[in-house]
Amino acid sequence: MTATTTAPVAAPPVRTTKPPSGRLRAWATRAPLLPALIFMIAVTQLPFVATLVISFFDWNSLYPDAREFAGFANYSEVLTDADLRKSVFTTILLTAAVVLASLVVGLILALLLDRKFRGRGIVRTLMIAPFLVVPVAAALLWKHVLYNPEYGLFNGLLHYVGGPQPDWISDNPLLAIEASLIWQWTPFMMLILLAGLQSRDHAQIEAAKVDGASDWQVFRYLTLPHLRRYLELGALLGSIYIVQNFDAVFTITSGGLGTANLPYTVYQSFYQAHENGLASAAGVLVVIGSIIIATFALRVVSSLFREEVSRA
Repeated sequence: MTATTTAPVAAPPVRTTKPPSGRLRAWATRAPLLPALIFMIAVTQLPFVATLVISFFDWNSLYPDAREFAGFANYSEVLTDADLRKSVFTTILLTAAVVLASLVVGLILALLLDRKFRGRGIVRTLMIAPFLVVPVAAALLWKHVLYNPEYGLFNGLLHYVGGPQPDWISDNPLLAIEASLIWQWTPFMMLILLAGLQSRDHAQIEAAKVDGASDWQVFRYLTLPHLRRYLELGALLGSIYIVQNFDAVFTITSGGLGTANLPYTVYQSFYQAHENGLASAAGVLVVIGSIIIATFALRVVSSLFREEVSRA
């Protein structure tokens, strides 16, 4: 009897799929964002590039055939022209006054609204309302409802008590613009600072009060250092907007009485003097200033996020 042996059957080859490379996975993750990126570039960056190119030309729209390359002459004129320098100073003064005042008032309101009382939610909603008003509508409200010397609310109250009847815009033009912007931006500062107050370590505050610290000492040595980042964030974000503000200046004073800031001067150069190159150069400088402020704002925001993550 003979033994039969069977040859071993080879296993079929196993097909292995090669995992996608890291670069391919990265592109697959970013692909859904490409349409939004392309749209953003087309809407924001291409017009800015066109503005940058025009800023190097001596180009008056009334004489389109006389267009010629001017190099940095437009930037030199922007930086040396007396009216433009005055508008830069007005922009700095307007920005500093509005941001500082709205921060101080916003801090006071945030401290009050951080306390518990009946109807706090309704009061918070009412305090936020000015920030939700359209900027042009807010400026019109202040110009006609409050400032008007004949039927405005301010002069109506003064007439009721037998006071004078000033022309608010003519007598204090820059202050009139600042008041309307402070009214509109104080709620924004209040929200930022209120968020900072609610992120405090309440156990530390209670321990300080048990040790005999007064309310002022708690605010001075615990609350205010904690709010430093939030104050910086509010100041930077507010500055980004106020530097570019056009609505209030255009609506309340039309840039007259020494209230023309840099954005309004750009408007005058472009639409009234038809100097496309000069207006583009001034606009580029406004964008550069805004980018510098925004860079600091982003750093403050990132540091706040890091602090919250480390605390969690």
